[in-house]
Amino acid sequence: MSDDLRDEETYLAARAEQLAARMETEGVSRKGLLQLVGSALPLLAGGKPLAAPAPAAARTVGPPIRKPLPAEWFVPFGTNAETRWDSLAEVGYEVPNDRFFVRNHTATPTIDHRTWRLRVFGDGLRLRPGAGDAVEFSLRDLKRLRSRKLTALIECAGNGRSFFAGQQGTPAYGTQWALGGVGVAEWRGVPLSEVLERSGITKAAVDVLPQGLDANVVTGGVDLGKVRRPLPVDKALDDVLLAYEMNGVPLPPDHGFPVRLVVPGWVGIASVKWLGQIEVSTRPLFSPWNTTSYRMFGPDYPVDAPPLTNQPVKSALELPRGAVLPLGRRTTLTGRAWSGTAAIRRVEVSTDRGATWAAAKLYGPNRPGAWARWKFDVEPRSPGEHEVWVCATDEEGRSQPLSVPFNTFGYLYSAVVRHPVVVA
Repeated sequence: MSDDLRDEETYLAARAEQLAARMETEGVSRKGLLQLVGSALPLLAGGKPLAAPAPAAARTVGPPIRKPLPAEWFVPFGTNAETRWDSLAEVGYEVPNDRFFVRNHTATPTIDHRTWRLRVFGDGLRLRPGAGDAVEFSLRDLKRLRSRKLTALIECAGNGRSFFAGQQGTPAYGTQWALGGVGVAEWRGVPLSEVLERSGITKAAVDVLPQGLDANVVTGGVDLGKVRRPLPVDKALDDVLLAYEMNGVPLPPDHGFPVRLVVPGWVGIASVKWLGQIEVSTRPLFSPWNTTSYRMFGPDYPVDAPPLTNQPVKSALELPRGAVLPLGRRTTLTGRAWSGTAAIRRVEVSTDRGATWAAAKLYGPNRPGAWARWKFDVEPRSPGEHEVWVCATDEEGRSQPLSVPFNTFGYLYSAVVRHPVVVA
């Protein structure tokens, strides 16, 4: 096993071994262990109840999403809103804030930045005498620290979920995203490593647990508490950002104001919005968001499949589904392709249902952890209904398959999407 705990799969495998060893010494059977993990009981977080929220004024007023959701830009899904890909055809590399997709587990809270505090606590800290049981940072404190800009992609783990039903005939539970649950922005903030080091993180620390200030998540009558998901210290000290700006302005409310995490390369749930507190622990930490959800469940996956790893390779057309292309006239198709681990090497397009493929042209920036833009000229010769298929390959050699195994929650759909068009 690799020792690189910045990789989520390696990290979780290591944490599972640690937890199993701990439970064995405490007399808990492996069956009992699985039951505990599945229930995400407080025992998994060190046998203690969750800490109280950070002392910040947070309340929920009005609709679950604050910003306007014009129909030409978004497909709303209750607490979520998907960006229409055709609305991105005329924008630059970064997605403007007003067109960036929204993924809320509950609703966008109202937070007073003047009273907001980030509380850092836990047995993985060495606190100064008289500092109490935690270290707190105001927004002004964070802005006084060295800042960093990071152009990075955030993508919902369920992005593309609708295609499990639409292309493979295996409907999956959850919001029926097409491919618009993704976006790239330029984020500015403080490296998480800076805040952890100033808080007194020790070499004994293994996990940090960021937690948001939005309302508790209640599903099936069960209160799961606030959104929280652990990170290994190796990842937290590497490239994670405490962001307070998005595309050059303060974070909009729907995107995490006043501070959110940006976790490059990891599924979107890791980039916790409306950050209120961070626990630093010498023990492995767990939550419902890395035990009972954001894991692969289904007939093609083992019962102990690890929580989700980095996003796979994907691509999308900046074109409405069912768009009309002019017969016998050259049309330039555009789109974007991305990967959770590497830059894009090539994008190929097929207009004959995969019988032949031709290379698209990449242009502009092609950043790892973000995306590449591409364009492709077509000159349709036969009228009627057709499909455009797009397949991306990254610098690590990973390509989009023609289908993917089903999983119950419809995570990580990465197959080539069959995009319908009409030639007339």
